[in-house]
Amino acid sequence: MGETNEARRERAEAEVSPRKLRKRQDIASAACAVFGREGYTRASVDALAAAAGVSTRTLYNHFPGGKAQLFQAVVTWTSSEVRDAQLACLRAALDPERPPRPEDLERDLVSLARGLLRLLTDYAYHFALVRHIHAEADHVPPEVLTAWHEAGPAPVGRALTEALARLEDAGLLDLHDDARLAADHFMALVSHMIIQFTHYGVLPLPPAEQDRLITGGVSAFLRAYRAG
Repeated sequence: MGETNEARRERAEAEVSPRKLRKRQDIASAACAVFGREGYTRASVDALAAAAGVSTRTLYNHFPGGKAQLFQAVVTWTSSEVRDAQLACLRAALDPERPPRPEDLERDLVSLARGLLRLLTDYAYHFALVRHIHAEADHVPPEVLTAWHEAGPAPVGRALTEALARLEDAGLLDLHDDARLAADHFMALVSHMIIQFTHYGVLPLPPAEQDRLITGGVSAFLRAYRAG
């Protein structure tokens, strides 16, 4: 049986020299700032190469697929960083090794929401990309949208779903046979208005107002899903 395309790709990646890998990372890092500022459609290959201090030929040597491949690399890299931070927030607030207590439920969910929304500022470069992805979804290649979703939102959504299911198993929540929908409702209630008002953290809200929206969102979630 011949070697699959995926196997060939993995072998080629493994054979990349450390020097070439560093150059590729430097190009992607510079491109992150350009894409965050200009978006996918407006960012030109010339501008991306100039930001990285390389020729367009060098850029294509490292990213033969051009702008689309480079954007996918940047989005996947930043999504992976944010995913790890989001999962850390989830573990800190809803530690699977710590038995949940009814009296702590609201506090823990508020802590989770605060931690997740703090990342809008901590990873502003990533959320600048996300803002452009949503604005330009009809121009961004479908494979890039898929790569972004699989690198970040999908695993975080699964982890949140599992965390809420554990709270249901502990008798604290009633998820009405749809834990994933409950997870989506939680994120919508605690973050949607803040994301809209701040434009993904670009224009921060006063702390008291942000906290009012977070605690109100958690209260609404618990009115819908608290057991009993």
